[in-house]
Amino acid sequence: MAAVSEPVDLGAPWRAARPEPPPTRFHRVHGANIRVDPSGTRATRVESFAHGLCFSREPLAPGQVFLVEIEEKELGWCGHLRLGLTALDPATLAAVPEFSLPDLVSLGHTWVFAITRHHNRVPREDGPEAEAAVPSRPPALLVEPYLCIEQFRIPRDRLVGRSRPGLYSHLLDQLYELNVLPPTARRSRLGVLFCPRPDGTADMHIVINGEDMGPSARGLPAAQPLYAVVDVFASTKSVRLVQLEYGLPSLQTLCRLVIQKSVVHRLAIDGLHLPKGLKDFCKYE
Repeated sequence: MAAVSEPVDLGAPWRAARPEPPPTRFHRVHGANIRVDPSGTRATRVESFAHGLCFSREPLAPGQVFLVEIEEKELGWCGHLRLGLTALDPATLAAVPEFSLPDLVSLGHTWVFAITRHHNRVPREDGPEAEAAVPSRPPALLVEPYLCIEQFRIPRDRLVGRSRPGLYSHLLDQLYELNVLPPTARRSRLGVLFCPRPDGTADMHIVINGEDMGPSARGLPAAQPLYAVVDVFASTKSVRLVQLEYGLPSLQTLCRLVIQKSVVHRLAIDGLHLPKGLKDFCKYE
């Protein structure tokens, strides 16, 4: 059994000069029915509906989003993806539990929720009146380039799910941007992060297609390593990791945004005189 990992220096919220966190990857420890691809970025449940637990390879940094896109669905099962955080080092587990809920949560120091838009949010500390005064979706959802969650500002572009390229992809993409599709629809993007508080605890937030669902749990131990938990459960069959840019956008990203704004739909990108790698990046990312 591997030794318990040493606590990491969680530091302060990122600023422009701070190096970006390393790319997210899935942990080598996972459920019995999970297969992780050689890159460590795609996890697929190969049979049954359970034993689909996955973890992040490294503890998350404050404000770092562990973002997955639902790649494949499987009909015939009841239930969907589950997402959260754990202070348990996956390498120290005697056996990976069959389910995140209730098995992994019952081990303690774990906060996992089934993905919905409604019952994941804990009440605000300043009362239900303040909670009611906060709109469920900011009016600038489609134009604001950053998602602000407590003290962190996260580029929204990669947080939103995108359809496969097709004649109607530009219409389908608007549904992801408006976040009106079911949260566990194919191509939806779901993320989890934690935000430290002055009292040494942290709030856990779940993000669905670029929309913050509010704090799902409070009182997490911010000074302990916190690993992401993804339960590829029931009708969710396969997920892939999506990488984010937290500082200045890369030249590749800036080129993609300009190209995408210049075409009606992504199939038109094939007709542009561009390298194939850049075309694929513009169509699929």
